[in-house]
Amino acid sequence: MDISDIRDIRDIRDIRDTATLITGGSQGLGRALGRTLAAAGSRVVLVARHQEALDDAVAEIRAQGGVAFGIAADIGDKHAIHAIAGEAAALVGPIDIAINNASTLGPTPLRLLSDTECEDLQRVLEVNVVGPFRLTKVLAGSMAVRGRGLIINISSDAATEAYPTWGAYGASKAALDHLGRIWAQELDGSGVCIVSVDPGEMDTAMHAAAMPDADRSTLAAPGDVAADIAAIIRGVDTVPSGSRIAASEGRVQR
Repeated sequence: MDISDIRDIRDIRDIRDTATLITGGSQGLGRALGRTLAAAGSRVVLVARHQEALDDAVAEIRAQGGVAFGIAADIGDKHAIHAIAGEAAALVGPIDIAINNASTLGPTPLRLLSDTECEDLQRVLEVNVVGPFRLTKVLAGSMAVRGRGLIINISSDAATEAYPTWGAYGASKAALDHLGRIWAQELDGSGVCIVSVDPGEMDTAMHAAAMPDADRSTLAAPGDVAADIAAIIRGVDTVPSGSRIAASEGRVQR
């Protein structure tokens, strides 16, 4: 299916009065998404490991008139998932939009696969793949019962391109993309849409850790990418579930 620029499509999905759960919500893209979606009228729950940064992100949204809450938790901890989902629903109601944004690169400087410790690969997979799988498993059933819901997996071009030293991260994002496609097939007809979004290269702490010598002036601001993703959310009903979308282009990638 050839999808034209999503940002040119009439707003179809209303973000107002929705409940949104964003992992990795205390910094970078997750924090920007919280600001953007709260400003659009969504009740936002941010999940992150570090309480101080989380509190700061929540306070920023509230200062701008938005509704936001924080849950300090590690998405890579299997014992935390049901608690996250339950507390989020108690705070803002049943989750309409879940954004699996939390990610880890593993140790930096990045290293070749031959130099990657098995335990480091395991941690990357736990945070970037298994955590989102667990959260999707918990949330998708409730969404299907209500006949509606959107799950966005934040991907990377490292999911489709083989970059040396990016092995653990790239493999995790490729796996996350494919999990999303399978979820989409299995939830077909339920009203639950699952898409992967490649945000492109952004000026974030994660990018700086991975590529400290990069020219920051060439990188997208997280706020601009968050606005693109909000546009994708509004137009997502025109996109087949299981799609992979480049945020900067608003186009479905085959």
